[in-house]
Amino acid sequence: MEKKSLWSFGTREVVYAAIGAALYAVVSYLTNFLQIPSAGNVSFRPGVVIPIFFGVAFGPLVGFISGFLGNILGDLLSGYGFWFWWDLGNGLMGLIPGLIAGSLAGFRDGKSILSAEFFAILGIVLGMGLASLSEMWVSGADMATVIGANFIPAAVTNAVNALILLPILMVAYDAVVARSGR
Repeated sequence: MEKKSLWSFGTREVVYAAIGAALYAVVSYLTNFLQIPSAGNVSFRPGVVIPIFFGVAFGPLVGFISGFLGNILGDLLSGYGFWFWWDLGNGLMGLIPGLIAGSLAGFRDGKSILSAEFFAILGIVLGMGLASLSEMWVSGADMATVIGANFIPAAVTNAVNALILLPILMVAYDAVVARSGR
């Protein structure tokens, strides 16, 4: 069987990206009311694991679209409007973990889970870093506000959610795939 390119994007990936974006939008909408005190419009969102998982399972483009489009839809449903840099940051949270898609030994293997979690944290730091820094030129925020009210609350809560939920999704997905005989 021919190994597929990490960057291939066919019908299957379109479907996965659409499912990931829809799931992320709905879960974000359901949890966006959980605002973090003293943070600039940052909410506690367990759903951030969705684009991260979709990236790990189906590749970086699927992860990016799940995060980018899912965040746009979730924010619009919640009445927050359109925040391009935060949408892009959420896309990066799915794209960067997707860079290891196809290189994992399996989804139950401890080394694979640790690799996925490392790339998830990297994606969160880079994605939320970009989104937070954008507040300097978009909103005129100073560095203290960017770090204290945007980056730290977003990155820490996203990391906690990802570190707890990503291994659960990986093991569950592995069990479903094994049961289906793929």
